[in-house]
Amino acid sequence: MPFLSDSLSRVKPSPSIAITTLAGELRAAGRDVIGLSAGEPDFDTPDNIKAAAIKAIEEGKTKYTAPDGIIELKRAICDKFQRDNGLSYTPEQVSVGTGGKQILYNALMATLNPGDEVIIPAPYWVSYPDMVRLAGGTPVIVEGQLETGFKITAEQLEQAITPRTKWLIFNSPSNPTGAGYRADELKALTDVLMRHPQVWVMTDDMYEHLVFGDFTFCTPAEIEPGLYERTLTCNGVSKAYAMTGWRIGYAAGPKELIAAMRKVQSQSTSNPCSISQWATVEALEGPQDYIKTSKEAFVRRRDLVVEMLNQIDGVTCPVPDGAFYVYPSIKGLIGRTSPAGTAISDDEAFAKALLAEADVAVVHGAAFGLSPNFRVSYAASDDTLREACRRIQSFCASLS
Repeated sequence: MPFLSDSLSRVKPSPSIAITTLAGELRAAGRDVIGLSAGEPDFDTPDNIKAAAIKAIEEGKTKYTAPDGIIELKRAICDKFQRDNGLSYTPEQVSVGTGGKQILYNALMATLNPGDEVIIPAPYWVSYPDMVRLAGGTPVIVEGQLETGFKITAEQLEQAITPRTKWLIFNSPSNPTGAGYRADELKALTDVLMRHPQVWVMTDDMYEHLVFGDFTFCTPAEIEPGLYERTLTCNGVSKAYAMTGWRIGYAAGPKELIAAMRKVQSQSTSNPCSISQWATVEALEGPQDYIKTSKEAFVRRRDLVVEMLNQIDGVTCPVPDGAFYVYPSIKGLIGRTSPAGTAISDDEAFAKALLAEADVAVVHGAAFGLSPNFRVSYAASDDTLREACRRIQSFCASLS
């Protein structure tokens, strides 16, 4: 009898975490590695949020809380959804978890049965398909191509839906591409969903506040109120408020679903960190100036990276609508050879050679379900990004 669970054979470790870990190990060994693989703002958490956490500690708010969040935070989340998205929820409709990933995982664990299908547009965040598999479901991948701005069409969605479809996981702006769905594009998708009442929508709105230019964020239940009763609207504070290590994600949806997610969480991790919860109350209710300041920096960095990557022969880098990633195509580099003799047969070979020969860590496109591309996180200083792009330019120019 095997010791390990059969379910583990259906999943693999996160490629982005693996590459980030390897880059850290190489730096510790003395290599001058520039890591552009982690999806993490390089800014510090705003001072008012840190002060709220310190105050919570000093006031002894360090005990267990309700399994899925304190009432004060749930009320703050309800206010946020009303203020930013025009969505009305009560605290009974809100779940708070240890990061956005746990919220998504809880929902899938609470709802999926063997044979249930989950539609996932590609490129996708690396964890979506494996979380579906771990919960016993079947991921159905629908590809958005470079030519469509990495977005899927209503026709593609319609064709992917079957009687076994239970969820659509929707992420805009996207990790890894930064592509965002405009209101008319999202309305076309929600029109399809209205024709299929068995399909629920799980939104990942983690990059809601990191949108640029004339792009306006919108979320499915906001665009189509008819989907309100079968939408789980998910968000968190990790990206917008530079709180990745605080581990707070949240979601709102129908009471029955939230209750089922609470049951899963009560028998796994139980409550998120009490101190982080009070810090998140301040993040949502306190001054929002930090968001504007960080957005200005991300726009500048985006433009720098896009310009320098598009100067490379064989690379095409679209301009993203939000988040802090670019997802350039290396179609024109496939088939070449690096100075060390590595054949650039695919994007994984490219990323490995780039790290080995130019000391730049990026994530290969196959990890996100669409090749030949690679993801760059531009959540780094301007000088770091400029040097990293210079190395990438030099590496690509050296290919024969």
